[in-house]
Amino acid sequence: MASDMTQISHQKLLIIDFGSQVTQLIARRLRELNIYCEIHPFNKVTSAFLTEFDPKAVIFSGGPASVIDENSPRPPIEVFDLGVPILGICYGQQVMMQMLGGKVERGHGTAEFGRAFVAPSAKKLPLLDGWFEADKEQVWMSHGDHVSAIADGFEVYGTSPNAPFAITADTKRNFFAVQFHPEVHHTPNGAKLYENFVKLAGFTGDWTMGLYREQAIATIREQVGDKKVICGLSGGVDSSVAAVLIHEAIGDQLTCVFVDHGLLRQGESDEVVAMFRDNYNIQLIHADEQELFLGELDGQSDPETKRKIIGSLFIDVFQKYANQIEGAEFLAQGTLYPDVIESVSFSGGPSVTIKSHHNVGGLPEKMGLKLVEPLRELFKDEVRALGRELGLPASFIGRHPFPGPGLAIRCPGEITREKLDILRKADAVYIDQIRKHNLYDEIWQAFVAILPVRTVGVMGDGRTYDFACALRAVTSVDGMTADYYPFTHEFLGETATRIINEVEGINRVTYDITSKPPGTIEWE
Repeated sequence: MASDMTQISHQKLLIIDFGSQVTQLIARRLRELNIYCEIHPFNKVTSAFLTEFDPKAVIFSGGPASVIDENSPRPPIEVFDLGVPILGICYGQQVMMQMLGGKVERGHGTAEFGRAFVAPSAKKLPLLDGWFEADKEQVWMSHGDHVSAIADGFEVYGTSPNAPFAITADTKRNFFAVQFHPEVHHTPNGAKLYENFVKLAGFTGDWTMGLYREQAIATIREQVGDKKVICGLSGGVDSSVAAVLIHEAIGDQLTCVFVDHGLLRQGESDEVVAMFRDNYNIQLIHADEQELFLGELDGQSDPETKRKIIGSLFIDVFQKYANQIEGAEFLAQGTLYPDVIESVSFSGGPSVTIKSHHNVGGLPEKMGLKLVEPLRELFKDEVRALGRELGLPASFIGRHPFPGPGLAIRCPGEITREKLDILRKADAVYIDQIRKHNLYDEIWQAFVAILPVRTVGVMGDGRTYDFACALRAVTSVDGMTADYYPFTHEFLGETATRIINEVEGINRVTYDITSKPPGTIEWE
């Protein structure tokens, strides 16, 4: 999973993944501390891998398995001989204890799920500097099994009602183990624990976007040489940052292809084209393919069918324009680290596909081009930081995420030009309202969905029979989970009035208060 970028010297921390749903959050907490880290599935971490990766510290993630079961996930025993600090979390604590001579047992009334409180032992531990300033610390537990006996050399530094070994450590070897999850927000002081751990490991925080920018430019130049690169520009933050970074590295060897499929927001096409042509002087092909996309989508209502049509047409159109660029040998993509992680099964076997990523494989193989993926090691917030480093406008960097299929998935049912026009106008009013109330930066994503139903209304003493729409606004850290934004009733009432008054074709406005899960952020 490592790219050429990691070959440049960094202090590196290895996260061994045992299948926790929140392993990515560990990496995010560390990146926020300017620590370079990578997540690798336990079955890919061999003795040879450890030697090559040469981590300065190791973290064992949580996971759904039981260490008591036969063939349960384990790290290589050699990890304990590296002479570096190790932190085990939840399942990571249990597997550490089991492998080093301790004991783990089934629940028997000691399971804990959700909020719990850990009290300190009498002894002090540098890992816990800044903890227990009150009598206890709130943490988030999620375990059925529990440690019933700790391994030789370990001592207890924190307990909870159902976890007598909630915090343990072997200070001579710098091995630490906690039963709770410090990476989640429900452990309010968890970030401090990670900060203490990396300090104990001797990290200096050498992972900065300024340094990454310099190294990425050098890597791109070495990889591309004097060949040409094409970049599929969606207008989103990821592809835009990738394009500006690559252009800084190789200049006119880069050509961007912006496919306007007729499913963009109001004024978006002009905004993207102007930013790249006027501000960055990047060679840009503006491919106006609205007729093609909307023609193929005519009469289609199934969401998966719509997605497949859009995906297939995008590849065909992109290929058409790529063929016009003589000497193009590389395809640039805005692939992010979460895309890479989600495309790898931690167990090495079949896993449920929550989200497929065309930009992690498939597309380049069909086109016969080599990949340039300068953002492959970054999380979304790091991409925004790199964008600021590159001088992209703050208003552009801070834009809410916008899906590849565009308004097609905010238009449940059949797509028509009429519905798209109505949707664009309603969405523009909604976003204008959010900006006027200074709420835009508090919200992860906000948009309008036009519903596949008409409703009866009364306007100016006359009967109307127009579309209903749903407003959606969510808060989130990374888009993996989300909750609805708690607008005031005054804001919702004012916004509904504006939409109905200013957008012909809508006579009813609703607000979607579904969290993710069980819903998704988008409607399709």
